Amino acid sequence: MIESPRRGFFWRLLGLGGVSAAAASAQPQQRRDGEYRFLPRYARSQNYKSLKQSSYDQTGGNSDRWPIPPGGTNEVFNSQGPGAISRIWFTIAGPGVNHLKEIVIRMYWDGNSKPSVEVPVGDFFGLNLGQYFVYQSEFLNCSSVKALNCYFAMPFRKSARITATNDGQQEVSSFYSNIDYQVAPSLPDDVLYFHAQYRQAAPNTATTNDWKTNRDANRLMNTDGKLNYVYAETRGRGHLMGVTLGVLQNQEFWMGEGDDMIFIDDESQPAIIGTGSEDYFCGAWDFGGRDGAIPFAHLYNGAQFIQSSERTGGRYCLYRWHADNPVTFTRYMKHTMEHGHANHRADNFYSVCYWYQTEPYTNFPTMPPVADRIPTLKAVDGPGGAGTKL
Repeated sequence: MIESPRRGFFWRLLGLGGVSAAAASAQPQQRRDGEYRFLPRYARSQNYKSLKQSSYDQTGGNSDRWPIPPGGTNEVFNSQGPGAISRIWFTIAGPGVNHLKEIVIRMYWDGNSKPSVEVPVGDFFGLNLGQYFVYQSEFLNCSSVKALNCYFAMPFRKSARITATNDGQQEVSSFYSNIDYQVAPSLPDDVLYFHAQYRQAAPNTATTNDWKTNRDANRLMNTDGKLNYVYAETRGRGHLMGVTLGVLQNQEFWMGEGDDMIFIDDESQPAIIGTGSEDYFCGAWDFGGRDGAIPFAHLYNGAQFIQSSERTGGRYCLYRWHADNPVTFTRYMKHTMEHGHANHRADNFYSVCYWYQTEPYTNFPTMPPVADRIPTLKAVDGPGGAGTKL
């Protein structure tokens, strides 16, 4: 049978390869597993307990939600002991039109005071420009109507805690939550902790304004990636799982041509260099161009939202998962991308990077103020920018 990489990863994470705790010896069990590979794992005995924490009405009524006042924080999950979160589902209602950017999700593993996840809720689920739209991918989706789902496995050895903070000025009247998880006697020694980091550049700083079309930037060179947009930077051992990115164009023409550059265990030079941002997101040829761009959402890659392509004010939401080949690092990782060829463009980027690493926390940059997180056009020089003419 063909197995989903996500599902296979989760089974390996919990050590649930169909091995019975009562196995008499490793060799006979290995033979039996080989003989019965036609049986899916869900038809075999498991060694975990399935649980859920939700926003259900504890009085027995139907008010299955939490209100979150302005400036308030609500704890949406708290569990002790070895286990792993398998799914997170949220849906949100409130008067604030920007609640996807105003609500910040934080996740803490094993009692740490520093979060391993600190991301506006919309960005975490791939809605990086604060707008809802339906799409499907291996790890994230937005279902009709406004249902946010995450399927990243999130293991913890001692404890797990998730909070939602309302940075907006209006009450979030209804925050609904369902979080599925498993508890188990133990986890494998090599289990890693899930991380997600939010970053933005609004706008990116352009290396030049002396261009009329993107082709004019071809004379520029960039070999070290020092001025690239940074998705995430971390120290430790782990592997990169992917990114989501929202782009708001402040200039005319194609917003891409930005090579991906990933620094691995060497801070001076990237170990991985790609051929362009549309190629990194597994599309091609400007996703169809100024008048023919076509949104797409696949298992591991997508440009799931495209609006007013290649025009000032144009919007793109994109994702790329590395589940087929997670990018490993042993000491250091910095995932970057050019904003236009050799960083010649000054568009707005809003991103989340997702990875696993040995440490249950990392030092994140300060979260931008909520007003700065709302996507708005910026006055920049260059074609289509404020004060310029094509």
